[in-house]
Amino acid sequence: MSQYTPPIRDMQFVLHEMLNAESTFKAIPAFEEIDADTMNQIMEEGGKFCAEVLQPLNAVGDTEGCTLNKADHSLKTPTGFKEAYQQFVEAGWASLSCDPTYGGQGLPVTVNQAFYEMMNSANQAWTMYPGLTHGAYDCLHEHGSQEQKDLYLPKLTSGEWTGTMCLTEPHCGTDLGMLRSKAEPQADGSYKITGAKIFISSGEHDMAENIIHLVLARLPDAPVGTKGISLFLVPKFVPNADGSLGARNPIFCGAIEHKMGIHGNATCQMNLDGATGWLIGQPHRGLAAMFVMMNAARLGVGMQSLGLTEIAYQNAVVYAKDRIQSRSLTGPKATDKPADPIIVHPDVRKMLLTTRAYAEGGRALCMWTALELDKELSHPDEAVRKEASEMVALATPIVKAFITDNAWEATSHCMQVYGGHGYIAEWGMEQYVRDSRINMIYEGTNTIQSLDLLGRKVLGDGGAKLMKFGKMVRALCEAEANNPAMKEFIEPLADLGDKVSKLTMEIGGKAMQNPDEVGAAAVDYLRVVGHLFYGYFFAKAAKIALEKQSGGDKFYTAKLHTARFYFQKMLPETAMLIRKARAGSSSLMEMEADLF
Repeated sequence: MSQYTPPIRDMQFVLHEMLNAESTFKAIPAFEEIDADTMNQIMEEGGKFCAEVLQPLNAVGDTEGCTLNKADHSLKTPTGFKEAYQQFVEAGWASLSCDPTYGGQGLPVTVNQAFYEMMNSANQAWTMYPGLTHGAYDCLHEHGSQEQKDLYLPKLTSGEWTGTMCLTEPHCGTDLGMLRSKAEPQADGSYKITGAKIFISSGEHDMAENIIHLVLARLPDAPVGTKGISLFLVPKFVPNADGSLGARNPIFCGAIEHKMGIHGNATCQMNLDGATGWLIGQPHRGLAAMFVMMNAARLGVGMQSLGLTEIAYQNAVVYAKDRIQSRSLTGPKATDKPADPIIVHPDVRKMLLTTRAYAEGGRALCMWTALELDKELSHPDEAVRKEASEMVALATPIVKAFITDNAWEATSHCMQVYGGHGYIAEWGMEQYVRDSRINMIYEGTNTIQSLDLLGRKVLGDGGAKLMKFGKMVRALCEAEANNPAMKEFIEPLADLGDKVSKLTMEIGGKAMQNPDEVGAAAVDYLRVVGHLFYGYFFAKAAKIALEKQSGGDKFYTAKLHTARFYFQKMLPETAMLIRKARAGSSSLMEMEADLF
């Protein structure tokens, strides 16, 4: 069975040494009292909950799954899930970064994200229940009426009630403009909503007394396409004015999906038969409101895969140090044993270091993005908020797609380290592979994220957001240009920055003549830009490690080794990707469909 040790030391490195989060918080009045000690204490206590309560339930959830009683539409989560959720709520974890107006603790998003990384390592399927709830909270907090906020936010903040988002329908996935669910206005200002939704994570369960569904549907006068979508709040139980539970609403789970992974989370087919709901925000503007939750979910999915990468790495390292098989190519290392531990073999080390680099790079990207999100939401300077918003928009598809792609590779590597034991369930590795593969698909496939990055976030504004990040890269390269110890990191980073600029201009020019050029290049392009982000963070990490390794702390020695491996063995992938992105669309699009 897998084990988990929260990576507190590396989290501290990223937050305090690389990002200097405390100084950012000092400039935000709401967070000016948040110091390094506070962050450390929260991470340490949260890590204990994850390692001691959630992680032991991960295999249980995978084995048992969820059970639906079709007679009364009730759903039982795996053994221990409900009790763990009660511990989570009673300890106040649900309210970490929520608004104090509604009972929250008012802590930064960054602190909450650190906790969520650990929860996802320990038990991704369980973590989706509170994770989606937090997304529903964010959406209502930004777009709900004051009456809706006063009634629902305190319960979502405390975790007494959970939340979902109901978007997808059987005939439409990403293309929500085709959705058919209908909302009929009622005399009392409510709506009767009818329709069928599928793939609804956490749509029904026994962990909380009420579930608040955010449902996309069309009003009778709605225009066609995405401009005709409205957003509605549809509770499982319609609450009374005092927050107590009222009548059962006719929104029921008709079936649960049997998935390749995340079995412990109930992925439901939800049927609405005249369910009572209330409009959130403006009519026909539902998709814009829902994007608050969708973008939060995309960042959350990146965190899920970061968590899986970390725990897969930890367990594969333990196995590689213990498992003996063959002798080192340079001669026996464990002379008292019949064979050497497999960690002596170069290819095993390559797989482990690849996974380690993906975990450390992903952690830096996620924490940086969360810190930018805190600035966007809470900084007193409007110019700072605007620039942070642009950085979050640029980073969101990369967090979702690059980290989940990398986790699929990383967990596969870690399963490979185990050899034949890797695909045996009792070791736990094959579950991480199955779980990680799902993350590349939901909340917008990684191709959708790539199109979003290249088409909207980069070409859509003439490359302005990308150029702002590019300035950060250039500033680091210029500052370290005369530091010979940094040459091996700075030169390839600066070179990649130049190549990204040229590639962007080339694709943009070709796309003006043929829009298919964007679709043909997008996936490769996102990986190139993802490496630009990781290269930037690894160069910063190397700079710190070089300055501090003489103190004898092996953490910095390991950090420098990982950065060196990344630049020598992983960043060169960009040469191939750039060549593929430049190859254009002709070989894809000129073949007639009937020839496939």
